[in-house]
Amino acid sequence: MIISDILGTIVCHQDGTPNTEKFYFIVGGLDLQEERTPVHIGQYVSVKTDEGLIIAHVEKVQKTNRYFSQIDAVSDFTRTGKPFSGIFPVDRWEYLLAEAKPLGLFKEGRVQRLTYPPSPGAQVRIPDTKVLSDFLGFSAQGLHLGSLLFHDIPAIFNLTRMFQKHVALLAMSGAGKSYTAAVMIEELLLRRSEDGRPAILILDVHGEYSGLEESHSSSGAKFEDKITVIRSPLIELATPKLNSTDFARYSPEMSGIQVRELTRIIRTLRKARKGKTYGLDDLIAAIENDPSGNVRTREALLGWLDNLHRLRLFGRTSTPNWSKIMIPGKAVILDMSDTISLRKKQIIAAEIIQQLFYLRRENEIPPTIVLVEEAHQFCPEARRGLAYSKGILETVAREGRKYNLGLALISQRPVRLSTTVLSQCGTNIFLRITNPNDLDHLKSSSEQITRSTLASISSLSVGEALVVGQGTRFPVFIKVRPRLTKETGFGDDFETVAKRFDKEGNR
Repeated sequence: MIISDILGTIVCHQDGTPNTEKFYFIVGGLDLQEERTPVHIGQYVSVKTDEGLIIAHVEKVQKTNRYFSQIDAVSDFTRTGKPFSGIFPVDRWEYLLAEAKPLGLFKEGRVQRLTYPPSPGAQVRIPDTKVLSDFLGFSAQGLHLGSLLFHDIPAIFNLTRMFQKHVALLAMSGAGKSYTAAVMIEELLLRRSEDGRPAILILDVHGEYSGLEESHSSSGAKFEDKITVIRSPLIELATPKLNSTDFARYSPEMSGIQVRELTRIIRTLRKARKGKTYGLDDLIAAIENDPSGNVRTREALLGWLDNLHRLRLFGRTSTPNWSKIMIPGKAVILDMSDTISLRKKQIIAAEIIQQLFYLRRENEIPPTIVLVEEAHQFCPEARRGLAYSKGILETVAREGRKYNLGLALISQRPVRLSTTVLSQCGTNIFLRITNPNDLDHLKSSSEQITRSTLASISSLSVGEALVVGQGTRFPVFIKVRPRLTKETGFGDDFETVAKRFDKEGNR
């Protein structure tokens, strides 16, 4: 075998000659007797021209053999029982043909638009590691999420390009989205002060990220001092800071007359308390003891507020103090696994993100990244009244980059995720998705996603990801690196639990 970076030779093909949109090349040496270097879909190749270095992406790979092009002849020889290889030198006439899409011209360290095609007969080579890394826009001090598929190149993404315009991490169940999100969080926590360290909030619906506190013994990384876990039952929202509009947001069927009446009662209560705190039970008592107003209006208000009171969420003060616990280089995990009510989870998310948005506008907390697990629960593609947190998430998606408040939305059902929010995500990280409805929704939500991209997404293996958008100059396939922290499991598998239960039941 000849050791070389040469992959093959550009040829003219029946489907077209080389142009600025695509070209074909025969894989292997010109004499076709060399052992052929493998070429894979998703791999990058380069062609040297007088204008500069063309970097192209392999879109298709196919084999052809002239001896098998005549179907009737193959059929006749098959009936005789004689093998083709014993009569004809079929192995010498098997070609591996690859189709490549030119991405651009790399010249003097700059990426330029390709305006002139490569020539037939030009050699196709494996790109230089440094050249390909620079061409794709990888960063030396960014987030190391894995390695470029089919190339020994670390996939390191610039923090600003990824999070200033938000990130969507989308995959079907079991494809590794939470694993990939954990790797992303590890990279954020590993950043040095001189490189810029954001604060991190993780809305953890199922308690999947508690393993971030415990590192693998072999990794050497320590995250215990960088992570604070807060369980959702400990969250309290300050009732005195809420006005009638806030209460109406969490009781969307409240009428305008009821909102005006509640405004009057809150104003009266605040005046009577003379600056002292009060709880939701005090507000309910004030409505019950109010001598004026319409009886029906008063009963309706008591009903709305009683429903909120049952959530056990509203107190006299806010807990925790987000202005104090959001610290550069540290993460807060809000574990919601103890909360069953979707309404309560949405209210918690809405109030916390609203506070962070305000604190960032006032520059009272460091630049912050909010990771929202099961994002379709918090900002669904449904009417606003069905999701209390949808409004603030759409606001942050549109305006958060002005105040360096970034979002990372993690979901296994893109079709249920707000198109408004998804369209504002500048970087998309796709793991395997096979649901046709989800794929169509992705296509309609971003102009960067083509039919060929959708086909690639549905064929990804576990742990492989396609990164598209602001985080990289061109779509890249990566293999997600191993985690440094322990993966949180959810117990034994289904069969093991069923066997154990059956055995214990019989005993």
